[in-house]
Amino acid sequence: MTVTGVLLSTFWLSLIIGARYLVIAGGVWWAVWGRAAGVGTRLNRERPSRRLVLHEIKFSLLSTPIYAFPTAIALEAWKAGGTMIYVDPLAYPLWWLPVSFLVLLIIQDTHYYWTHRLLHDRRLFGWAHAAHHRARDPSPFASFAFDPAEAAMTAWLLPMLAFVMPLNIWMLALLLAVMTATAVMNHCGWEMWPQSWVRGRVGSQFITATHHSRHHTHMKTNFGLYFRFWDRVCGTDAMSTVGEKRSEAT
Repeated sequence: MTVTGVLLSTFWLSLIIGARYLVIAGGVWWAVWGRAAGVGTRLNRERPSRRLVLHEIKFSLLSTPIYAFPTAIALEAWKAGGTMIYVDPLAYPLWWLPVSFLVLLIIQDTHYYWTHRLLHDRRLFGWAHAAHHRARDPSPFASFAFDPAEAAMTAWLLPMLAFVMPLNIWMLALLLAVMTATAVMNHCGWEMWPQSWVRGRVGSQFITATHHSRHHTHMKTNFGLYFRFWDRVCGTDAMSTVGEKRSEAT
């Protein structure tokens, strides 16, 4: 692993991460705000403004090299045989694939909950998290819109895990896909899942747009990423009531 290799990987990963963000967030934007009726249940009271969208895109693109840098270190270390990332699914027992994926979700969810609560401390919020809360009604482009300080606090987690636990590269790819889809959907201003599922026995265990939307209007609640577990344990869970700040899509 060399400094040049890390810098080159950071450059290319920044381009890939940025392009992926623009394509996915842009596609969801078109699906929910570019059409006459949107998709599912509307949560935002107002359509996100052009000024807000540009703000979210700016901070998202500023975050991309911050996320790319630790990923580049892990990537270059993997090339040199210095990580526990593996390609062959049979290198470890097959049961480890779903188990490792669940472990990653739990670790990331726990880290996010406590980091997110810390960022809402009034001593940190203004310079470390305010960019993400520019508006009460976010757009899909808010999914990656972080202050540089917040990006630096969260970017290291997955690359670090590559050095301490065996991770199949395809499980990592799946996690990144789930992470991206979840973040974009939960910020898009519409609930794409049926309310019967969102509030049902299974769906109510997960963070959805309905749940996270309330965090943007009531910032002392709903800090989770994937699961509502920590919010419930810590007394910060609050679910929007039907019709609280939305109208049904036709």
